[in-house]
Amino acid sequence: MTKRNIIIAIDGYSSCGKSTVAKALANKLHYVYVDSGAMYRTVTLYFLRNNINLEDDSKISKALEDIHIDFHKEHGITKVLLNEEDVSEEIRQMPVSENVSAVSAIKAVRKAMVKQQQKMGARKNVVMDGRDIGTAVFPDAQVKIFMTADPKVRAERRYLELKNKGENITLEEVFENIAHRDYQDTTRKESPLIRAEDAIILDNTNMTEEEQLAFVSDKVSVIAEKQEK
Repeated sequence: MTKRNIIIAIDGYSSCGKSTVAKALANKLHYVYVDSGAMYRTVTLYFLRNNINLEDDSKISKALEDIHIDFHKEHGITKVLLNEEDVSEEIRQMPVSENVSAVSAIKAVRKAMVKQQQKMGARKNVVMDGRDIGTAVFPDAQVKIFMTADPKVRAERRYLELKNKGENITLEEVFENIAHRDYQDTTRKESPLIRAEDAIILDNTNMTEEEQLAFVSDKVSVIAEKQEK
């Protein structure tokens, strides 16, 4: 019997620390880490740079043909490349944050990104985080985690992250952005943010990063042991 690659799907709300947990877990297990959220942010950045009208289907389709996204690990840090340009920092800035949910809701965008994501997980053990990994991209993933946290805590974490990067932003603006993204993510027609029935809930409101990693690692180890038998 051929052994299946292990796929770990981590979904959840914005600013829950999904990427932090996923990166740490991938490093610990020596799995490939794929940040699906970064892929949608990269598409959003391209659309903003090129003034792509979100109502113009033909321009969207053409733009998607010109977008090539890759992940490159450098000195232990995963870099996001847009057509070979490192955009890791730019895709985390507010202009992208304010538009990414609208771009992510476009059917053609989701179809293109899901296709890329499934290719990435076809041949290797993968940790992938996003909004619909356990429901749409890899519904048969062996481990599914759904992350959540108090919205105020999420806003405070995101605010500190942006301030440390020198962004001129207020806590109120960040909170409003997160509330808006939550609404868009959960109400969109294409692959809305919902918890898969078999996903394990991880509420990290009062948890440290170390505690979150330990929680997820325990769940994965059980699956890995079964896989080896």
